[in-house]
Amino acid sequence: MAQLWGGRFEGKTDAAVWAFNASIGFDIRLLDADLEGSIAHAKMLGKQGILTQEESDAIVKGLEDIRTSAGKELSLEEAGTFEDVHSFVEAKLIETIGEAGKKLHTGRSRNDQVALDMRLYTREQIAGMRVLLFEMLQTLHDLMKEHIRSYMPGFTHLQKAQPVTLSHHLGAYFEMFKRDADRCADIYERMNVCPLGSGALAGTTYALDREYVAQLLGFDGVCDNSMDGVSDRDYLIEYLAALSTIQMHLSRFAEEIILWNSDEYRFITIDDAFATGSSIMPQKKNPDIAELVRGKTGRVYGNLLSLLTTMKGLPLAYNKDMQEDKEAAFDAFDTVNSCLALFTEMLRSVTFHKETMEESAVKGFANATDAADYLVKKGVPFRDAHGIIGKLVLHCIGLDCAIGDLTLEELKGFSPQFEEDVFDAISLQNCVDLRLTHGAPGAAALEKVIALHERSLREMQIGMIARQARR
Repeated sequence: MAQLWGGRFEGKTDAAVWAFNASIGFDIRLLDADLEGSIAHAKMLGKQGILTQEESDAIVKGLEDIRTSAGKELSLEEAGTFEDVHSFVEAKLIETIGEAGKKLHTGRSRNDQVALDMRLYTREQIAGMRVLLFEMLQTLHDLMKEHIRSYMPGFTHLQKAQPVTLSHHLGAYFEMFKRDADRCADIYERMNVCPLGSGALAGTTYALDREYVAQLLGFDGVCDNSMDGVSDRDYLIEYLAALSTIQMHLSRFAEEIILWNSDEYRFITIDDAFATGSSIMPQKKNPDIAELVRGKTGRVYGNLLSLLTTMKGLPLAYNKDMQEDKEAAFDAFDTVNSCLALFTEMLRSVTFHKETMEESAVKGFANATDAADYLVKKGVPFRDAHGIIGKLVLHCIGLDCAIGDLTLEELKGFSPQFEEDVFDAISLQNCVDLRLTHGAPGAAALEKVIALHERSLREMQIGMIARQARR
């Protein structure tokens, strides 16, 4: 049971207490962040003359050697004998370079150390999420360009409402995931301040150069209050909220994929690589990936609620409760990363049955509103036109046909204002393409929005490259 604080104690820590208190089982994934932060801290100590340059250089080299070995022969079984990742790194350093390793912790507390590690790790997670969101947005963008004239019913209340295109429908998800990407960028910018140098809660008497450490680590600045520096988890709550929103968007999309894949809709076919079968029913092809994405959403929500509940009653500054931030956060990171990556791959493999979707729009009376608008343009008051088309739809249901299947004479039986041009007016292409207001499904309106998307994707890509270069 290797620990950093034994000098104050005469008795041994109870084994059960040590196991309950230890975090090495999950915070070992902060190893790279801990090493990165420690290297920057050691360089600063040498620069400031707090350590000799020889001591600083030896510490930096020792930490870099540990980082090199971490991906090779480093034993996690060995790490498990330590309380946390910080004590593990320090012990390995002392073992590697000797007495100089004991000076690494000069001017630093585990409180600001873990605050830094978690911030560095979360920052990397956000950058990675932006890449995954970019890939989803690019996939949606490509599908939108391909399906500008793939007609389908739009729905309200899961009832066929008005005709749209697959491009327009997928465009709604593009907007959702674009907002998600913007939220991640916003959180990244707000959280990108360095807490190291806050000490346990009240700073330190050493002449630290906090700005230099922040610069080495790619931060935009340093936190302005040492108590807040060690106890702030707002950025983590914000990111878990953003992940919950991403997962909610995925869940909505998954629900539609499940519906569209059903025998009742037949709008799509999911590739065999993203489906499973039944152990008893040989005909089944189940959309398990989409269902799991939908199911894991509650798990991500639970992680957000867990962290909010942990933080809600904590007095300043650091409290051991904050150790509970990690497992919930790590689980949320892993869950959303895997869901988004798999869903994007599944979406790329989907086969869309355009003829089935178009037939569904026609037979579902998605053009009924346009038929009413046709009568309005002929001088019929809208309320009367609404009633006429309602009766017309009821008549067609009885005949199991679409409005466009009736003859002009049959239509005139409902209103003398119907003329031959009604068939053009209620064709799916015209119903869609005449909707030209910005954000509507008409081809001309869609092409303008797709051009805006192309610019957004370029800017997003440039921003990700620039941010990586700054670091």
